[in-house]
Order: sequence, then C-alpha cells, then structure tokens
Amino acid sequence: MSRRRFLLAGAAGTLAALLSRGAWADSPQLAKLGKPAPAFDVADTTGRRHTLAEFKGKTVVLEWTSPSCPYAAAQYTSGRMPELQRWAKDKGIVWLTVLSTHPSRSDYLKPADAEAFNRQRGGTPTALLLDGPGTMGHTYGAATANHMFIVATNGTLVYAGGIDDSESRDPKEVATSHNHVRAALDDMLAGRRIAVPSTDPFGCAVSYAG
Repeated sequence: MSRRRFLLAGAAGTLAALLSRGAWADSPQLAKLGKPAPAFDVADTTGRRHTLAEFKGKTVVLEWTSPSCPYAAAQYTSGRMPELQRWAKDKGIVWLTVLSTHPSRSDYLKPADAEAFNRQRGGTPTALLLDGPGTMGHTYGAATANHMFIVATNGTLVYAGGIDDSESRDPKEVATSHNHVRAALDDMLAGRRIAVPSTDPFGCAVSYAG
C-alpha cells in the first residue's frame, strides 16, 4: 500500500470509528463545499471565544494541527506554514489554527502550553483555537493534522483538503511542494473561480476522544 493510501485509509478508519460511536450525533450541521460553512464557538489559548459570525465579510482559513504529528511539524520546520500565515494576514485573511486534541490524549496541551508550542514553531495565526471536545472538528469533518478549509467572504465553504501535494514529513519536500491553499487563495484574490476546490487530506489522524 502506498504512503498516501495508508494515510488516507488511517484517516478514513478514524472517521468511521467516530461515526459508529455517534460522535457526530449532536452536530447541527456538517461542512459541505459550496454550502454555508458550519458555525462554531470555540475558545482560544487566552480564553477568548471566537465564532465564525464575528468574521463575517472576511475570508477565513481553518488549519487543523497537532503537537505530535511529523507531517504538521514539517510544514513549520520548512517555513512554509508560517510564511503562508503571514502572507494571508497581510491580505486581510483570518487564519485560525485548531487543536482538536482531546484532554484524554497524551499529546493534549493546556492553553499556556499550546500557546508556547505554537510560538516556538513560528506559528502566527489570528488565533489558536482549543477544540478539546472535538465539536468543531467533527462538524467540519477534520480528519488529519494539516486538514485545511477556506470560508469565503460570503460564508460559503470553498476549499477543503490537504495543505499541499507533498504528502510528506520531510521539510525539504514540503518546501518545494505545490501549496493547494495558497493557490486557492490566489484564485479568490484575483476574482477567479478556485481551480481545485477539493483535495485529499494527508497526515496523522486528529486525536479525538478514544
């Protein structure tokens, strides 16, 4: 089995397990391309709560991440993720990094530790959201660290998928990859239809409750 198929199979298995346990039973809405993005209300590392509604009229990028995943680490070690975050913020784009790691998991970080971790790796999002219960992650169907979503200014979900085409935990490969999120944002800023609105996510499965 190829690395890509292995990773996707692992993510699919995790999602299937969540569904079988009814993890989405309380989710009022599931994310769907071309439809209004699901609402959320999640606290950041400072305790301030953020909602999708507060960013009405702005493009919003959602980045699921992990403190233990080498695929997520490669995005930061390569410099690509921090660079993209800074570029997006300069364009007036809201960038929300999301940790949906459940408190029962070994790689769970308390707010202060999560903030320190993100600073250490060079992250500069608008906010780092702590979705410990996994409500936001389940609603969006976030399967892996580096699973990315873009919400357009009208509130529609316009991109869902992987960060790039590297499918790698090697920073050198990441550095030379084609970044799907940057390409989608470039299309949006130029007033073009997004050429590739959906790709397969890859990486470590999100650490939801076991």
